[in-house]
Amino acid sequence: MSQPRRRAQPYHHGDLKNALLESARDILEQKGLKALTLRAVARKARVSHAAPYRHFRSLDSLLAALATEGFAELRAHVAAAGQVDGAPADRITHIGAAYMRFVAGRPALARLMFGPQLRKRERFPELASAADSIAAEIGNALSDPVLGITVWAAVHGLAMLTLENVVDLGQRASGPDVLPSRAEILLRSLLALR
Repeated sequence: MSQPRRRAQPYHHGDLKNALLESARDILEQKGLKALTLRAVARKARVSHAAPYRHFRSLDSLLAALATEGFAELRAHVAAAGQVDGAPADRITHIGAAYMRFVAGRPALARLMFGPQLRKRERFPELASAADSIAAEIGNALSDPVLGITVWAAVHGLAMLTLENVVDLGQRASGPDVLPSRAEILLRSLLALR
């Protein structure tokens, strides 16, 4: 007696896009950007090598999605820090510490968000909008859009200089956990000059 023929099950992962993004985040933070390929993401998510193309037409589109998520996360940190009561100087130093905490805690993501790895950023308007939201959030917290951009530039410059170990604020000896408090000290010193 012959067995009844089984029909092929349709492809179903559940939440493929989020599984791919989670796998990509893990690879990025554990192994770095050079290890992040669509094949590596598919392997980590335990799906076929073609599966990522269901949601991401290229590696750049996956990187743009990761960077966009990073900007949303950074914006949430900045928004929370900007809610501090007190003078604008207090909000600036809290925002600076939150920014530094994010960069120190997610260095590979910060490098992706701000680095040259994403070619042709103009193809990803959601990425540009997410980046613009950082300046807008800081400007809102300080009730001054121009000051928001200025603070963002200063804090970002400090964050990148420490991330690349160009400037040592104690992170070489004590680790990145010291960076938020050191950023606050530097920003307070800068604001005292006014």
